[in-house]
Amino acid sequence: MIEIIIPVVVVIILASIKQINQYQRGVKFTLGRYTGIMEPGWRIVFPIFQSYQKIDMRIKAVDVPNQEAITKDNISVSVNAVIYYKVKNAEKAVIEVEDFFYAVSQLAQTTMRNIVGEVNLDELLSQRDAIAEKIRLIVDKATDAWGIEVQSVELKDVTLPEEMKRVIGKQAEAEREKRSVIIKAEGEVMAAENLAKAAKTLAGSQGSLHLRTLSTLNDLSSDQSNTVIFAIPIEILRAFEKFGGKQE
Repeated sequence: MIEIIIPVVVVIILASIKQINQYQRGVKFTLGRYTGIMEPGWRIVFPIFQSYQKIDMRIKAVDVPNQEAITKDNISVSVNAVIYYKVKNAEKAVIEVEDFFYAVSQLAQTTMRNIVGEVNLDELLSQRDAIAEKIRLIVDKATDAWGIEVQSVELKDVTLPEEMKRVIGKQAEAEREKRSVIIKAEGEVMAAENLAKAAKTLAGSQGSLHLRTLSTLNDLSSDQSNTVIFAIPIEILRAFEKFGGKQE
């Protein structure tokens, strides 16, 4: 009899040993009632009387699929995101919600659609980080009762209708042309100011204008294909007249 009982006991004990990995926690139930958290290592769970459920405590990344939403200014957009969260309380994650993975995903989808509906398209495109943080705060608060901590939410893509893409493209092109015209006008103003300063400087120094003229002619003479029509200043002609009068 003893020879039969001992092997049976050994088999039962071996079947009762459960391994909990470092990144896991075990939620134990005895006769259907919660009786504690199983820490990492080998733990005893007696068959029939006890059961347990492993919970992964690592950070999880959940893709929030494309959600069709309408912005505050009545623009239809498609938005998707990724949400990062982890289980902080394994007991609540098992007891308070049936499937916390599915529940977090559904809550994130609903929240994202609601938040997109509260902002304009320009805000959605230019303030994605702020909108993502707002979604995170709402989801994190709602999942506190499930023992979940939402660490971050990232908006991945914002897809616009084709006609809206064309409108935005035209607006961007018009903005680029506007900046180009402004830069060109500012350059012309600066050039005019510099020319006025140069003219003032040349006018205030005797002979400067002639030296500038000779310097320009020297630059032009470097290319033999140039044809130069040179107007001789009247002062030079008068100087030649005086010189000719003396020779007579």
